[in-house]
Amino acid sequence: MPPTSQRTSVFTESLIREMTRVAARHGAINLSQGFPDFNPPQVILDAAKAEMDTDHHQYAITWGAAPLREALAEKISRCTGQPCDPDTNLIVTVGATEAMMVAVMTVTDVGDQIGLFSPFYENYRADAILSGVTPVFAHLNPPDYSFDPTELRRVFASGIKAFILCNPSNPCGKVFTRAELLAIAALAEEFDVWIITDEVYEHIVFAPHRHEYFSALPGMAARTIMCSSLSKTFAITGWRLGYIYGAPAMVAQGRKVHDFLTVGAAAPLQHAIVAGLRLPPSYYDELAREYAERRDIFLRYLDQTGLRYTRPQGAYFVMLDVSPFGYANDIEFAHWMTKEIGVAPVPGSVFFHTPEHRYVRLNFAKRPATLHAAGERLLKLRRG
Repeated sequence: MPPTSQRTSVFTESLIREMTRVAARHGAINLSQGFPDFNPPQVILDAAKAEMDTDHHQYAITWGAAPLREALAEKISRCTGQPCDPDTNLIVTVGATEAMMVAVMTVTDVGDQIGLFSPFYENYRADAILSGVTPVFAHLNPPDYSFDPTELRRVFASGIKAFILCNPSNPCGKVFTRAELLAIAALAEEFDVWIITDEVYEHIVFAPHRHEYFSALPGMAARTIMCSSLSKTFAITGWRLGYIYGAPAMVAQGRKVHDFLTVGAAAPLQHAIVAGLRLPPSYYDELAREYAERRDIFLRYLDQTGLRYTRPQGAYFVMLDVSPFGYANDIEFAHWMTKEIGVAPVPGSVFFHTPEHRYVRLNFAKRPATLHAAGERLLKLRRG
């Protein structure tokens, strides 16, 4: 048989999703793949059930059903303070995963370069490879995951066409300050670079930190492609509803890419989630409060282990330093931990550009009972 493509041979299947399978095999508590173990708000479930009795079972408009785009536009305008026209500024996608791929493919050509912070969500590198572009990395430096402005300037000056910014950051939980974002914005302006933002954790931010929308920074609306989803905000990761918010000229091009990638997201679910978007602003305050409680429950157990970690400022992940165990390979450690401790993490090396085997990533998007059960098992990692 003829060979498969070269580009598919230079990356593996997702280690995050693999660890979910490993967790199931060993009966472990799965803190690897980032999904909640609780249901969305009842109003969303009720809306989804009601949709099954409507006629929304055929294709929606490829770039999104009108009621969803209208509700999204209202929410985006309210949160960002920026105008959002449902007919010219939005593309509804099959999750933020597709949104990111659409964004990369829309603004880059084969042979271009794209900038990334390391550590990064593993899909970004695969997106670059599949799009035929070369990633160029700047580093977020543990334990506080700050960046070196000189290094970042070198990345922008290297000729990148776009830069991907995940804020709040998966995997490290960093929330970028306004000063940091303004520094990135100045480089984007100077070197005429697109900024592709992944803002799926926009509402999971812990005081005193606050989320700043990149597109709302001075002069950034025209060069920002905001990718987000409804998965984390409403605990519906399986619904696969994402979106792109951008300038009309970019959106017009991106809609063509989206159309030929997936045609469109599931029509009944697009209509059902409007009920979630109509929830009052207090919903988002309560969401952040509940996640702060989950974080604090989980971190109290990690404190008892004596292992080092960086306290998350946003999102729902913790990077745990497991180097005291002496494993040369974090993948081996993750499998051992899943089997012997009964809690499944993600090997941290999947998120780094350079060889890095000190960390595993754990997620706390779980019910308190699950976090207590996982925490009791993690106490077996306690260092004397």
